Amino acid sequence: MNDTVDTSDFVEPDEAADAELNAAPSGSRDVFLHAQDGIKLHARVYGDQHHTVPVVCLPGLTRNAKDFHDIATYLSQEANPARKVICVDYRGRGQSGSDPDWKNYTILQEANDLLTTLARLNVEHAHFIGTSRGGLILFALTAIRPGIMKSVVLNDIGPVVEAGGLARIKSYSDNMRPQNTIEEAAAYMQTVHNQQFPRLDADGWLKLARQLYVQGKKRAEPDYDKKLLKSFDFLDLSKPLPTVWPQFEALRHIPTLVLRGELSDILATTTVEQMKEVHPDMVAKTIQDEGHAPLLWDRSTQDAILEHINKADGV
Repeated sequence: MNDTVDTSDFVEPDEAADAELNAAPSGSRDVFLHAQDGIKLHARVYGDQHHTVPVVCLPGLTRNAKDFHDIATYLSQEANPARKVICVDYRGRGQSGSDPDWKNYTILQEANDLLTTLARLNVEHAHFIGTSRGGLILFALTAIRPGIMKSVVLNDIGPVVEAGGLARIKSYSDNMRPQNTIEEAAAYMQTVHNQQFPRLDADGWLKLARQLYVQGKKRAEPDYDKKLLKSFDFLDLSKPLPTVWPQFEALRHIPTLVLRGELSDILATTTVEQMKEVHPDMVAKTIQDEGHAPLLWDRSTQDAILEHINKADGV
């Protein structure tokens, strides 16, 4: 597969210094293209294998491609067989451009942007890892382009989203502020997420902060457009949210692995049990001592993902 993309004018002059500070890590490269409406889109690509089906990683609501560095490095460099891994930034997150109209921050728009990105990268079929909102985008793909999915990993997401957990996410996202340094951002992250990740040490919190914040020349900024949170204004989080069981049922013939954080307040154990009834071949794994969403840093989880992908490919 050739990464043929339009890279013209992808960094604005006032963004150039910050982009240099946040360059792609070793073993990966950044590609840029434009959505159909002209918004700049970014993806980080690991590896260049052409003989295996690639893996596409989709982050959560306010998250970005950096979340998948560990699993992407593992699958592209250490796994047998190694695979190309594509980690996307939705519009308004990471190195993708912000949308002047916040109403375009929708799952359907992000699904269409994803298909545009994959078409430009000549990806016809892929294994998908969807964290939180990324999993909801995969549900949307069951209606738009189900044939592109060779297998699916749903990372702490299902057809029922617990309103209490979403309210927590809205609360901390609303209150995320720029910090003077990444170290200060790490300290703030610990106060916000300690109950979800009680076993993280100081290095772990620093690593997480680097995923959620972008380091500029003067300060560390949350790595997303705050306007995307406006969509929460139309949700009544005091009541159960609408479910998407038909979209999940459409995955019945697609190999599916569900990861649930033991401490998750987004994906309930009862929902996982119901998912098993709908999709009898689904495999579920609980990630101990982690909440929403599992970080995918540990080798046990990475091995489970690799086993799932290889089985789907008949390896």
